[in-house]
Amino acid sequence: MIGVYDSGFGGLTVLRHLVGALPGRDFLYLGDNGRAPYGGRDAHTLLDFAEQCVEHLFEAGCGLVVVACHTVSCVALRHLQRRYGYPGSGRRVLGVTIPAAEAAVALTRGRIGVLATERTVRSRTFVAELAKLGHHDTVQRAAPLLAPLVEEAWEATELARGACARYLRDLEGASVIILGCTHYPLLREALEAGTGAALLDPGPAVAERLRAWLSRHPDFDAPGEGRLQLHCTGDLAHFTASAARFYGGPLPAPRHVVEAGSTLARLVLDGTPEGQVVRG
Repeated sequence: MIGVYDSGFGGLTVLRHLVGALPGRDFLYLGDNGRAPYGGRDAHTLLDFAEQCVEHLFEAGCGLVVVACHTVSCVALRHLQRRYGYPGSGRRVLGVTIPAAEAAVALTRGRIGVLATERTVRSRTFVAELAKLGHHDTVQRAAPLLAPLVEEAWEATELARGACARYLRDLEGASVIILGCTHYPLLREALEAGTGAALLDPGPAVAERLRAWLSRHPDFDAPGEGRLQLHCTGDLAHFTASAARFYGGPLPAPRHVVEAGSTLARLVLDGTPEGQVVRG
C-alpha cells in the first residue's frame, strides 16, 4: 500500500494522477486538514507535523510514502528521508519538488517562475533544484491568498482572478510557471487569464516518476486490489464535502484521526458535535 500525505485537500489533485498511473495499487491518503494551512508555519512545527503523519502511514502498513505537499517536500523531505527511509529500513519517502523541477526544465530553456506558499518560497528549494539541472533564470512569488480562495471554492470568482493577476505580475518574463502548491491546479482558468506563460501542474510528472521508480524498486510495493482509503485530521463533514472537488470524482468515506500523545490516532465520531464538548 502506498501512502500519500498532504496538509489537507490539495494533495488529492496529485492522488488522482497517482491512481490513474497505478490503477492496480492500493493507496492510503492522509490529509492533515485539521492543522492546515502549512504555508505560514515555522520549519520546526512542519517537521513535527510531518513526522506524525508519515509515522501514521507507516504504522497503517505503507512501505512507501509520497509527500504530496510542496511545503513539506521543500522544507522537511530530507529530514523525513534520513529519519525513516535510510538503507535497510524497508521504507521510503518521496517528494514532489524534484519531479516538478525536472518537468519545468524539460519544457523551457528560458525563465522559470515558481508560484507557491510563503514557506515554500522562503525555503528556496525550487531554486536549488532547478540550479542543479542547468543555468536557469528562476523567479519566485509567494501567493498566500490563493489556497484559502480554493478552500472556499471561490476559484471562479473575480476575487480569484484579481488575486492571481496581482501575484503573476511578479513572474513576468517566465515562459513556464510551476504551480508550487497542490491547490493551484484548481485555479488554472483564473491563472491563465493573468499570464501567457505555460502553467505546470506537477501532478502528472510526480505520477510518472513514481511509476518508473516502482518498476526499479518493486520490493517497496506490490500490486493490490485498487483500493483507496482516506484519513483526515480535521472536521470530517467538511473533508467529506470538499474532497471530491479536489480529486475530481467520488471518493470513499474518510476516517478521522487526531493528535494524541504526539501521534495520530483514530477517533470514532458520532456525528458532528455542537456547542461545548467535554471528554472523559
